[in-house]
Amino acid sequence: MRFICTLLPTLTLLLGPAAAQTQAQPPRLELCAACHGPQGNSQIPQIPSLAGQPRIFVENQLVLIREGLRDIPAMKGVLDGLKDSDLILLAKYFSEQVPVPLAGPVDTARFERGKVLAHSMLCGTCHLPDYKGREQMPRLAGQHESFLRAVMEEYRDKPGPGRDTVMNNALHGLNNQHLDDLAHFLANLR
Repeated sequence: MRFICTLLPTLTLLLGPAAAQTQAQPPRLELCAACHGPQGNSQIPQIPSLAGQPRIFVENQLVLIREGLRDIPAMKGVLDGLKDSDLILLAKYFSEQVPVPLAGPVDTARFERGKVLAHSMLCGTCHLPDYKGREQMPRLAGQHESFLRAVMEEYRDKPGPGRDTVMNNALHGLNNQHLDDLAHFLANLR
């Protein structure tokens, strides 16, 4: 028994916050990780990373999805039966995770065109100059390029229920090359 009492504090020091998180994990975290990746860092290019997203943004999205106001076929039924307090725990967990930068080749010309376009469109006004998001505006920096590109096209062409119409207006008039460049720039921000 003395050995266990001596070992427990040592393990806690070695494992740190990870040990504490396993004791009080939000509900359905394993299910979230299946698509959104370990600690919310997606390994699937079409799925967003949730790590480091603003807590309020994640809370709002989870409520919209649970209530059927955002139609995401892969999420159908995943949040059924969860209380608001459960969604708050999930949002808090993901907002506290550290985003892992994506590794990939950067096309300097596309990156610069996207940077100039993002600056001229004042994207950093809402999403912040580092594009890490705030409150109800998502973190764009370091998301998968293909995910960003698809979402921007959806906002531009057919923003469904539960989507921010401000983004529809912001992207109106951009052509596909513009969206490609913006997605490349945002995905490769470190």
